[in-house]
Amino acid sequence: MKLTFLGTGAGVPSKERNVSAILLDLLQEKGATWLFDCGESTQHQILQTTIKPRKIENIFITHLHGDHIYGLPGFLSSRSFQDGTTPVNIYGPKGIEAFVKTSLEISETHLRYPLHFKEVADGIILDDSDFIVYAKQLQHGIPSYGYRIEQKDQPGELLVGKLQEMGISPGPIYQQIKENDVTILPDGHVVHRKDVLGPDKRGSVISIFGDTRYDERFVEFARNSDVLVHEATFAKDETTLAHDYFHTTTEQAAHLANQAEVKQLLLTHISSRYTGEKAEQLRIEAETIFPNVHIAHDFFEYEIKK
Repeated sequence: MKLTFLGTGAGVPSKERNVSAILLDLLQEKGATWLFDCGESTQHQILQTTIKPRKIENIFITHLHGDHIYGLPGFLSSRSFQDGTTPVNIYGPKGIEAFVKTSLEISETHLRYPLHFKEVADGIILDDSDFIVYAKQLQHGIPSYGYRIEQKDQPGELLVGKLQEMGISPGPIYQQIKENDVTILPDGHVVHRKDVLGPDKRGSVISIFGDTRYDERFVEFARNSDVLVHEATFAKDETTLAHDYFHTTTEQAAHLANQAEVKQLLLTHISSRYTGEKAEQLRIEAETIFPNVHIAHDFFEYEIKK
C-alpha cells in the first residue's frame, strides 16, 4: 500500500508543484488504484509514474474548487483511450456529477466504460471485503470533505510449527489452509484455520483531508491513523490569513496530528510562495510540534508498512 503525490500545490500550478492529486496504490491488496482529487494536468503527472489509468477504479473528490477537479474530464477521457473499460466510481460533494457530465457532453466525449457517481455525506461511503471508507465534512468556503480509509483486519500468520507438529509438511496445502475456514487433508484429517493462525493483523488506516480550517472537532476522525495527509497552505505566522481563506497553517496541522495520535503526518497543498528553503522551514515549524512529518512534493512516495 503506497501513496504517490501527483500534485502538492495550492490554488494554481507552479514550476515546482502541480495542483492537488494523490494516488493510493492498492495493487497488492485489491489489484486497483484509488485517486484522491484530480487537479489540472493530473493525467500528465500520471505519465511520470508506473500507474496505469485503467487500474484506477475509485476517485474521491474532496471539494469542487478548480485546483481539485479541473483535471477530471481529461483524465476520464484519456482512460477510455488507454484501454480503460471497467467502471469508475466517483465520490464527491453535490455537484460533481453535473460538472463531469456537462464537461463530457459539451465536448462530445464518449467513454468506453460506465461512470457511477456517489454523493458523499458524513459517515460510511464505501464498505467492501477489504476496506471501509468514511467521509467527514470539514470547514472550508464550500463543502469540503476528509476521507478515512480503514483496511479491515487481516488474518494472522500461519503457525508453521504447529502445522509441522500435526504432521503437515510445507507445500501448497499451507495456502489452502490459510484461505479456508476448514480444510480436509487427503488422509481425512480436518484442520480448522482458527486453530493454526496467529492473532489478526490490524489493518492500516489512512486519513486524507481536503482543504479546511483547523478545528478540534476533526481530531477523532483522524484518530490513530497510520498516515494523516493534511493541507498546510500557510506558515505558522499567517494564522489570520489561513482563517480568512479557510485553510490551515503548518503548526495547526501538526497540532491536529499530535492530538489525534497519528503515526505519520504528510503535509501538502503548499502555497507557491514557499519554495526551496522556505518549504523546508514549513517542515521545521511542524516538526517542533509533531516529529514524524514530511512536506510532500510532486512524485513523493510514502509506503504504508505494518
